[in-house]
Amino acid sequence: MDVGKPAGEDAETALGGGRCAYQGAPGAFSHEACMALRPWDEAVAYDSFEAALAALKSGEVGCALIPVENSAIGRVEPAATLVEAADLNIVSEVWRPIRLALMAPAGASLRTVRTAESHPIALRQCPASLAALGLTPVEAFDTAGAARAVAEAGDVTRAAVAPVGAAEVYDLSILRNDIQDSENNRTRFVLLSPRTA
Repeated sequence: MDVGKPAGEDAETALGGGRCAYQGAPGAFSHEACMALRPWDEAVAYDSFEAALAALKSGEVGCALIPVENSAIGRVEPAATLVEAADLNIVSEVWRPIRLALMAPAGASLRTVRTAESHPIALRQCPASLAALGLTPVEAFDTAGAARAVAEAGDVTRAAVAPVGAAEVYDLSILRNDIQDSENNRTRFVLLSPRTA
């Protein structure tokens, strides 16, 4: 499903010339959403929701795709509050399935890992699974950012909770798929554009 592409406009002109901001590192859920929902755009990563929204307001990008609600935990904060306060146009919204995977460097196993690193929102979607595996949650700025940090460290006691695609991006092994506590785990993303006068 393509989101927010006006009928009759080509990929280069739809909402800002083809650049869509998201929060996180390549391989994050927001990055996957940009790639799936706005395939004609260049997905542009920002370290924070504030930075992604600021890029939209400044005209650096033409739109932003931001998660605001999760079916398991409710509002995605601080993103939802920032979107409400940003005075931007909500072009469209879409619910996307969120499947969390536990991943670690080559040589790691469920016996060696001790910690699970991820964005706080992702960690709140799998506390029972992590507890059952005896893993201590460790907060990181982003799901894919956690995967990148785990890959760079190469420590078999560290794992990340992230999308399956992040394992491919950062060359990690999947130790367990679908560790989200809810089978119907979904996140609502909103596509934002600047307000027109």
